[in-house]
Amino acid sequence: MTGLKLKRLKEGDLHWEMLLNKIKSKKELAKILSELEGFKDADYKLEQYKTDSETAAYVLWFLHMNNEVKGKAIADLGCGSGILGIGCLLLGAKKVYFVDKDNSILSVAKNNYKKFKLNNGAFVNNDVSEFGIKVDAVIENPPFGVKKKHADRAFLDAAMKVTDTIYSFHKIESKNFLRKYCSGFRVEKLFELDFVLRKTLKFHKKNKHYVKVGFFKISR
Repeated sequence: MTGLKLKRLKEGDLHWEMLLNKIKSKKELAKILSELEGFKDADYKLEQYKTDSETAAYVLWFLHMNNEVKGKAIADLGCGSGILGIGCLLLGAKKVYFVDKDNSILSVAKNNYKKFKLNNGAFVNNDVSEFGIKVDAVIENPPFGVKKKHADRAFLDAAMKVTDTIYSFHKIESKNFLRKYCSGFRVEKLFELDFVLRKTLKFHKKNKHYVKVGFFKISR
């Protein structure tokens, strides 16, 4: 990596305005995001997995290069540790709403946020279905429905209520479902990715597991 040397981040170590002028590549963004704290006690019922830094940087850099982030108000629904929303702020988003009903993981997101002296984020400790603020775009990594069938539908419903542009991760075979469920929206698969699910729960046997997922743009 060139141009940006980072040590382990502590609260207030880096100011986002400084980073805005120094993040010159997807690789640099991934390095910064890799420093963020993840889940301490993941809730398997909520299918809590941290979006890995490489995947987050890959999709966010694409959106950034297509002018889909800078100056936008964005909601990160089911934000978890905040990696997607923080990445948006570092790439120039005007405002990001971090929404999660799990207060313990929302506290992790807040701590990650504080590391960058960010001042344009808002934290909402509530179910995504209760979020009602209109935004330019929603970005989300909803549950895939492994533990609770159709768990991603609540996230889609919440997103369609507040925006015309949704960026969302889903199982690769979900495109036809998304087209039917998101009536009135255009569904476009932007990427097919090998999503890394790291060992976060006691019953996980492997240190990491790869799942084929799609990153979709749902818009009207």
